Amino acid sequence: MIVRLRPNLSSLLFTIHGSIVPRIMPALLVLTGFTLVAALLHRYEWVVIPHFPLAPFTIVGIALSLFLGFRNQAAYDRWWEGRKLWGDLVSEIRSLARSSETLLALEEEKCEAGKLRRQLLCWVAAHSHALRAALRQEDCQADMRKWLSEADTNYMLTHDNPADYCLRRAGRIVGALYRAQHIDSIGLRIMDENLSELARVQAACERIATTPLPFAFTLLTHRTALIYCYTLPFALVAPMGFYSILFTALVAYTFIGLDVLSQELEGPLGARLMIYL
Repeated sequence: MIVRLRPNLSSLLFTIHGSIVPRIMPALLVLTGFTLVAALLHRYEWVVIPHFPLAPFTIVGIALSLFLGFRNQAAYDRWWEGRKLWGDLVSEIRSLARSSETLLALEEEKCEAGKLRRQLLCWVAAHSHALRAALRQEDCQADMRKWLSEADTNYMLTHDNPADYCLRRAGRIVGALYRAQHIDSIGLRIMDENLSELARVQAACERIATTPLPFAFTLLTHRTALIYCYTLPFALVAPMGFYSILFTALVAYTFIGLDVLSQELEGPLGARLMIYL
C-alpha cells in the first residue's frame, strides 16, 4: 500500500497515485463503451433496447453493497492483523538486540560473547528477510549474503522452511551463550521468549498467506458486481439518455473499485501492499 499525506480538497478528485483507479480503468473503459453503444442504439432506435424498471436495481444494489461491505471488512481485518504481526516482529528483534546487549558483558566486540551476539543478531535479521521472501515467493539470496556467509546462505536455502531454520540457529547460539555462562537461566529465558515470539509471528504470517478468503465468497461478489454494472445501462438509457454513461461509470467505480480493493487487502503480506517493508 502507498502511504502518503492526505490530499487537499482541490486535488482529492484528481489524485491517481495511490488510488485504485489504475487497476480498474480498463474495466471502466469497457463498461463506458458498452453503455455508450446502448445509448446510441436507444437514441437512434437501431435496435430495440429492453427497458427495465429501476426498483430491482435498487434492491440488488443495496444487497451488493452489504456483501461488498462484509467482504471488505473481512479483508481489512486480515490487512490490519498482518500489519500488527509485522510490527510485533520488528519489536521483538529490537527487544532481543537490547536485552542481549544488557545481559552480556561486552567489554569489547571481539570477545567471545560479542562474537556470539553478533551471530545471533545476524541470524535473526536473516530470519526476517527469509520470512518476507517466503511470504512473497521471492528470491532472498542477495539479502541473505548481507548477514550470513556464503556457506550458511546456501545451506539455509536447502531447507523447506529457511525462516524456521534461521530461528533454530539463533536458538543454538542462545544455548551456547548459556553453556558458556555468558548468561544465566533468567537471561536464557528472556532471550528464548524473544525467539519464541518471532516463531509465533512467523506461524501467524504463514497462516494468513496460505488461508485466503473463501473463493466462493469472492466469486459471488465479483460476479454479482459485474452483472449489476452491465445490466444497469438498460435501466438508465431510457430515462437519462447519454447521461446514463456518467452514472453507470460512477456506480461501476464504486462497486468494481471496492471489489478490487478487497482483493488487495486480502493479501496483506504481498509486495503490492507492503512495499515499505
